[in-house]
Amino acid sequence: MTDSQKVLNYIDKQPQWSEAMHQLREVLLNTEALETVKWGMPTYTVNGKNVIGLAGFKNHFGLWFFQGVFLSDPKGLLRNAQEGKTKAMRSLHFSDPLQVDYKLVKAYALEAIENQKLGKEVKADRTKKELLIPPVLEKAFKEQLSLKTAFYALSPGKQREYATHIGEAKREATQLGRLEKSTAMILNGVGLNDKYKNC
Repeated sequence: MTDSQKVLNYIDKQPQWSEAMHQLREVLLNTEALETVKWGMPTYTVNGKNVIGLAGFKNHFGLWFFQGVFLSDPKGLLRNAQEGKTKAMRSLHFSDPLQVDYKLVKAYALEAIENQKLGKEVKADRTKKELLIPPVLEKAFKEQLSLKTAFYALSPGKQREYATHIGEAKREATQLGRLEKSTAMILNGVGLNDKYKNC
């Protein structure tokens, strides 16, 4: 199946939005962005960089601008997915196909493409976060050396997951309960959230 067929298939699975999404797709295809599929959704790239995504959900559909923070947004329509966490991505949401101003969408798309060509980009923060071991886990390490060895054999990300999960509980009893439930997983080299990955 070609990317184009995958995109059409994706849009046709959104019956309540499909007509408007087909029109949005036409707008995007009439730019220099290349259409591809990433994360199962239509994505439009420039020079190999993600610029715009098109998606439909139960209650809305819309466009995602990967570096939308740089868009001028004269009408104040762009949304930040998670205020304080999402640094670059912004979205245009529509809960009614009649809300879509295709001329305005094209202007946003062209500006996003131009920004990408100019290299405007928020770089991901790759600084290493300090690993803070909660006291109950430190104590367990002293009592069970194999736990300490297994813990430090985990990747830094998995170590942080466990340390945060145990340490963020307010009561010591809750921390001890979380430690007890986590011990077997740590000893087996399993990350706290491994069961949710690759689902």
